[in-house]
Amino acid sequence: MAIQSELQQRFEGMVRQLSDLAHLRRLGDLFDATVLIDVEGSELYLTFERGCIVRITPGPSAKIPWHFALRASADALQQFWRTTPRPGYHDIFGLVKLGVGRIEGDILLLVKNLRFFKEFMALGRAQHD
Repeated sequence: MAIQSELQQRFEGMVRQLSDLAHLRRLGDLFDATVLIDVEGSELYLTFERGCIVRITPGPSAKIPWHFALRASADALQQFWRTTPRPGYHDIFGLVKLGVGRIEGDILLLVKNLRFFKEFMALGRAQHD
C-alpha cells in the first residue's frame, strides 16, 4: 500500500506541474484516454481529457477501462524519475528493453501521443533527488 500512496502523491505533483506548462498541455490537446500505471500490483488509473488529468483513481479495478498500461517495478520507476537517469532508465521504452517495464494495450494511441506522454512522465523527475 505504501507504493500506491507514494505513486498517488507523485502523480498529484505532476498534475500541478502540468497545469503550469502551456506547451505540454498543447501537445496533449487531443489526448483523451485512461492510462493504467501498475507498479508491482499497485494500480493507478490516470484519466486524461484534452491533455489534462481530470481524475486519478486508485485500483485495482476490473470496472475501469483503460487504453494502455505502463507496468514497471518500483525500482525501475525510481530509476526513471532520477534527475539524471542511468542509460535505459531514461525512457519508457528503455524500461521495456531492459525487461523492467511493459507497455500493453492501444499502442497506436500511445505512439500518436508519445511526446506528450513521455514528457508528462518525465515531470516526476522534478520531484526526485
